[in-house]
Amino acid sequence: MKKRIGTAIAFGALCLSGCSWIYELSPGSLPEGVSEGNSTVPSFSYTDQFGQAFGTEELQGTYWLADMIFTNCPSVCPIMTPNMRNLQDFAFEENLALSFVSFTVDPENDDEARLLSYSENVAADNENWRFLTGYSQGEIATLSEEAFLSPVEESQDGLDIVHSTRFFLVDPAGDVVRMYNGLALDQSSIKEDLKTILP
Repeated sequence: MKKRIGTAIAFGALCLSGCSWIYELSPGSLPEGVSEGNSTVPSFSYTDQFGQAFGTEELQGTYWLADMIFTNCPSVCPIMTPNMRNLQDFAFEENLALSFVSFTVDPENDDEARLLSYSENVAADNENWRFLTGYSQGEIATLSEEAFLSPVEESQDGLDIVHSTRFFLVDPAGDVVRMYNGLALDQSSIKEDLKTILP
């Protein structure tokens, strides 16, 4: 009986981690939960929570932190989005020049009105944190693969959408320079790294 319970707990933890178990943050000289990026974000222009065009042109010359979420996410997003909000508040308190971008991986259901409501519910600074939609499922899967080297795909049971649980720090040139554990309860190493990198 104890063995069954232990197996169930381990399986539950694996499910909760989304696809982060596929893309473990690599160990090295950087702090735990922080790893080097090695990709470039291609040019894009989508629709934000206000129904306005927003993309790489608006982000040019700035550092920005990106993630993949969706409003009906039953597993990892309820952890990731508050973690992102905490980093938003930290950046404001420390006067760090950092913008935030969340891409929905469920564009068929997450239109701009739903994303605006979601952003307000999570206390996002809507001037500095954009929630993007206005693309097909195939387009966001391609962008995630090219920009963040991460898949976006429906789970086997059809009840979830598998996506990266990382936060991606993109520099003013459009290169991903850092990847952070978006599920980390202790964000101290992430905050210290941001203070080191950002102007």
